[in-house]
Amino acid sequence: MNTLQSSTAQPGADLGALLRHWRGLRHKSQMDLALDSGVSQRHISFIEVGRSAPSRQMLLNIAQALDIPFRDRNSLLLAAGYAPVYSEDAWNAVEMKTVTDAIARMLRQHDPYPAVLMDRYWNVLMTNDSAPRFFGSFVDLDARGQPRNLLELMFDPDGMRPFVANWEEVAKSLIQRVHRESIGRVIDDKTQALLASLLAYPDTQSEWTSPVAMSALSVNPAIPIVPLGFIKDGKRLNYFSMITTVGTPQTVSAQELRVESMFPADEATERYHAERFTH
Repeated sequence: MNTLQSSTAQPGADLGALLRHWRGLRHKSQMDLALDSGVSQRHISFIEVGRSAPSRQMLLNIAQALDIPFRDRNSLLLAAGYAPVYSEDAWNAVEMKTVTDAIARMLRQHDPYPAVLMDRYWNVLMTNDSAPRFFGSFVDLDARGQPRNLLELMFDPDGMRPFVANWEEVAKSLIQRVHRESIGRVIDDKTQALLASLLAYPDTQSEWTSPVAMSALSVNPAIPIVPLGFIKDGKRLNYFSMITTVGTPQTVSAQELRVESMFPADEATERYHAERFTH
């Protein structure tokens, strides 16, 4: 049976338990947290055992010192009896229009290469014109449910997997990316469920979730990245990805959005897109 790393699921709404949970995730002692947050070790100890109620600002300072994601900072505030600070409006809410308009421009400008906007769970929210045209040249995207999940598309034997030239190498690197790019470096319950779904596909291994799994990847000093190769019309197309996030997010949605842009890794792949996807 495939197993994952130990769960980072949060405890209940008890403030002290939540603080101990996050200290454990960040490998910080009470003294470490005191030094980083400017709150005395004694006060932190009293908060954790329920003998002291922190002010909202003190709690925000502690959350900042622990690098807690905005969504989970709201949970921390609620546990302390305060209203959430960070808006949890949808990614396409009116308040997000400045950001989403900028992202839409980024996506358009990346044509003729695929680019997608995703949430924290790799669900595709927006694309440029080239992304569905490219992936749709391999599989029937209309047959897949909404929202389309990029990782599920890559791992599914009925999806892109049969066309990936170096699938095992790519699959390992994608699993590692789930860990590396998780918001606040936290594998929450939904991310755990996504990983379990991916590892349930044939010929996947639970060991791929290990931090040492990347060391098993072939190392080629001649190239700086693990290329993503697709077989199309008997030819191999090679790509690498770049990830863009919002630099100064102030809302949950803004923090959790990211754009994945695929770039050609060689001249032959660049020519292919110039010929097939240039309007």
